[in-house]
Amino acid sequence: MKALAEFTIPFVGLKEGLHHFEFDIDKTFFEAFDFEDFNDINGKIALELTKKSTLLELSFVAMVTVNVDCDLTNEPFDFALNPQFELVVKFGSDFNDENEDLLILPHGAYQVDVSQYIYEMIALALPLKRVHPGVSNGTLESDILSKLTELQPKEASTNSSGTDPRWDSLKKLINKKE
Repeated sequence: MKALAEFTIPFVGLKEGLHHFEFDIDKTFFEAFDFEDFNDINGKIALELTKKSTLLELSFVAMVTVNVDCDLTNEPFDFALNPQFELVVKFGSDFNDENEDLLILPHGAYQVDVSQYIYEMIALALPLKRVHPGVSNGTLESDILSKLTELQPKEASTNSSGTDPRWDSLKKLINKKE
């Protein structure tokens, strides 16, 4: 994880108050986590660290573009993500990261590694169903879409009264009982 050393923030030398950090994100960052749910990713993470006497407040904002494959057509397209995440870092006797919004570092800690939080923020912001924008507005033309349109179920035939003829024969049975 040497490649992720740039995501470690030494907070001991910082004065109390607001500090800004910016990180570039690309595919190599996610390769360190063995995450392969997209083709490519590019963007920046803006981090605001507010140092107080007893705790740290971290506010992450991502501005990334992820290249993913469409679930319907398998066509690659760019998808913009702008997730945000807040984290509070307190100090205690032992390291504890069980709560997703609170990190407890030992009293002697002098730095915080934010790579895991950036990874989770972006990975959880990816939509479960990825559909190319051209599919919904009808501008995308692909062989797969034309085949799906061809195989789409046909409308049921209706008679002149606008009802399905199969239901008409069932209605006759109801009328006979009365």
